[in-house]
Amino acid sequence: MIMTLRRWAALLTVAALACAGALQPLTATARPAGPDAGSAATAPASGPPVRGWTLLSDSDRGADEVLAAAPAYGVNHLQISHHIVHDLRQVREERRRVQANRITAAAHRAGIGEVAIWDHALYRLDHYPERFRTGPGSTIDLDNPAFWEWFKNDYREMLDLVPDVDAVVLTFIETGARVERQHSTRLLTEEAKLAHLVDQVADVVNEERGLGLYLRTFGYFPQEMERTIKAIDLVENPAAKVMIKAMPHDFFLTHPVDTTVTRIKRPVLVEYDTTGEYHGQGKIANALVEDHVGRMRYYQKQPNVIGYVARTDRYKESRIVGTPTEINLYALARADRDRRVRPGALHREWAARTYGPKAAARVGSALAKSPEIVSSVMYMLGTNNANHSRLDYDPYCNSYDRSISGKWIDPPHTFVRHTVNKRYHFWTGVIEHLAPGYCKTSAVMQRENPHVIANGWLTGANTMNLGYLRDVLKEKRYGVSVARSALRDIQRAERDLSPAHHRQLTAYFERTLLTARLHLSVSAAYFGYRVWVRGPEHRTPQLGRLIWAGLDAAKATADAMRAHPDQGATGEWEWIRDAAEADKYHTRISQGWDRYDHIAVPRPADPER
Repeated sequence: MIMTLRRWAALLTVAALACAGALQPLTATARPAGPDAGSAATAPASGPPVRGWTLLSDSDRGADEVLAAAPAYGVNHLQISHHIVHDLRQVREERRRVQANRITAAAHRAGIGEVAIWDHALYRLDHYPERFRTGPGSTIDLDNPAFWEWFKNDYREMLDLVPDVDAVVLTFIETGARVERQHSTRLLTEEAKLAHLVDQVADVVNEERGLGLYLRTFGYFPQEMERTIKAIDLVENPAAKVMIKAMPHDFFLTHPVDTTVTRIKRPVLVEYDTTGEYHGQGKIANALVEDHVGRMRYYQKQPNVIGYVARTDRYKESRIVGTPTEINLYALARADRDRRVRPGALHREWAARTYGPKAAARVGSALAKSPEIVSSVMYMLGTNNANHSRLDYDPYCNSYDRSISGKWIDPPHTFVRHTVNKRYHFWTGVIEHLAPGYCKTSAVMQRENPHVIANGWLTGANTMNLGYLRDVLKEKRYGVSVARSALRDIQRAERDLSPAHHRQLTAYFERTLLTARLHLSVSAAYFGYRVWVRGPEHRTPQLGRLIWAGLDAAKATADAMRAHPDQGATGEWEWIRDAAEADKYHTRISQGWDRYDHIAVPRPADPER
């Protein structure tokens, strides 16, 4: 192990020097390329397939660019959500209302027949008049007919402000004033309260207005998802459809497909995250063709699935249309039309259409490496370690107590390749060692993973050790090597690319490589530090050198990121901010971290002095 740690320290030092100026960043924008219109259609038996996109950003320019690309993909359904309208009540704000109506009209002009607007219900308690909050603890009395009449009239007024929308996408769980927590002597279960709420919305949206209604499923843990499915079973309105995510809970590559689809007795629309909320948000290599197509193949076998809808941005100017990540939209569209298409062929096919036939082989090869890069850089031993793509190992507990694929897999095992080549138990192996002690005893852990607590699979201690440190670094180093290989593909394709395309692709894969290097170096420093703080017996000179090699490499990489002339589009994840995050780890570890008893790691003496 001592020789291994020395080798890692040397490798990180080399990486730090390599980051100091070896990259040649450039920029550009590619033109969108639609799928092959001549492909064989495969419509579900229930009718024409839904082919949808979702706008999250309130960028008018972004909306226009996305809508301009939509006809080439056969988009017939558009969702307006998040920063445009997340709750229907927001249409009372002039800016949001004007934008929603403008987008709706533009979508209709682009040939999109169904425009759906998002909503969550119930809203915060203070949205509802105090006279209805007469239940215990000032909760709403759900047995009061006057409340529901007020509630329905509220919907009528809101829908009057967006008269041209065609449907509402309703989230009825994970809301402000959760209806299941309100008072009723008639609705005796949480499922009954949820279903009753849906039926009141449906009375206005569907029965009175003749609009479509999609019910979003969501659950942080299996029991919560089970409650949602039972609630949908109790909904009386026959016209309401359902929208599920392509995986349970949230958009993580290591989550399985959402098998609740087989139990839903209604038409189901499947939502895909083609932008990569947790995978780089279009700023680094996240062409996840195999994952998207693989999941679509499962859902295409389900007779109640009526189509798909894909997210096109993650706020601000992060839209993937016109970027290499647009390949995800292309892959879904092609797989939807032709069930025989092979995912492996789509990288080169899309690259040929977008960047030219001569460059297709090398560009396709670079894009095809995205899953290996993402799953070894933004994941760690089978669990996501990026806070909505952001570098944040500690104190972000969601990576350790909420976003765990082991919740949805039985038995909860994962096999990690990436030169590690080991099988782990998600809880007794991965989380027990990677998670800070306080994350293993969090309220979220106890609420969402009671079986983990009952089985005694976790302790409340920091149990990071040299064996797990070695495995983490092997995986992160693998990510760096694949990212470097992808960038090399683009460099070799230079003569076959237009200058604009070469600039765009080079910047895309340079950001990818810098991200991989940053995660490698910060992992060495942080997880090495987690071993260091366990006690004096762990504080060897070799470990100290490894930690400081990681800190120095992180600083060099962060400096290279700041110097990069193309730091990617704005969005939820601002790529350049990871440089500042790396700085925080340097300060915490070199000066003493309050969360770890202010223990500092002194810089080792220079052996040549």
